[in-house]
Amino acid sequence: MSHDDRLFLITGATGKTGRGTVELLLERGHRVRALVHREDERSRKLAEAGAEIAVSDLHDLDGVTAAVRGVRGAYLCHPILPGLIEATANFAQAATEAGVRSVVNMSQISARRESGSEAARQHWLCERLLDRTDLLTTHIRPTFFAEWLTNWWEKRDGQGYLRLPFGDGRHAPIAAADQSYVIAALLLDPEPYDRAAPTLHGPVELDHHDIARIMSTTLGFPVHYEPISVEEFASAMTARGAHPHFVQHLSNVAVDYQNGVFAGTNHNVEQIGHRAPLSIKQFVTEHRTDFDTSGPYFVPAL
Repeated sequence: MSHDDRLFLITGATGKTGRGTVELLLERGHRVRALVHREDERSRKLAEAGAEIAVSDLHDLDGVTAAVRGVRGAYLCHPILPGLIEATANFAQAATEAGVRSVVNMSQISARRESGSEAARQHWLCERLLDRTDLLTTHIRPTFFAEWLTNWWEKRDGQGYLRLPFGDGRHAPIAAADQSYVIAALLLDPEPYDRAAPTLHGPVELDHHDIARIMSTTLGFPVHYEPISVEEFASAMTARGAHPHFVQHLSNVAVDYQNGVFAGTNHNVEQIGHRAPLSIKQFVTEHRTDFDTSGPYFVPAL
């Protein structure tokens, strides 16, 4: 393992893409500072792996200023909650003051000026904000994560159900682990993708009927995709206590999905991250235990 004195900041470090990026950089002999909201079992595991832990929040300018000190490149990731523009502005100012060289920005494939989703429109604005800095900047735009399948999955009476408002739309699900390889590669070599916004996809474009069939074969029991209305989807999220910002976003991207915004596939994971992206069969096999019980957000049958 080589040693590299460059220091990389990973925000959202206990999340799916952040945690994987921390682990990859550490395995490759790089120094990593992990920005977390609190010290807990997840942050302790990162520390045990060799990461420096910084406890703060992207909404705290002083905390972000301390976190970027001495940093060469950073991964910027914010949850689908209010405050993205403020967080990005804090990061941009602090990173500029500290002389950070590059940033990999987690955006969305639906990010555009005319988006009906407030979160997607804010991502588009934050891309433009970062483009106006001197940072070498890459915006990654993934389609729906493969992890959606575990989050929106219902296990009932020995069978699986995906009740989602996606009609017959298609996409190529992209695993968080594959995105981590792309993020790590962009941090280590940012110049070729400066001001680029590569979309990230899995290997095969599918509709949810196709996905359910693959899951059924892999898991060994029936799996059903049941298309539902956007209204039923939004009502179920609201009933579970989801933040209105999150509900508004997912309701609008469901329409985007039906209109093909999340469709397509390419070779960006292989070309940038030097890794073949996981297929649905591979993802389900690797996460088999996650399908033993229902996920946290499933929409129950009426």
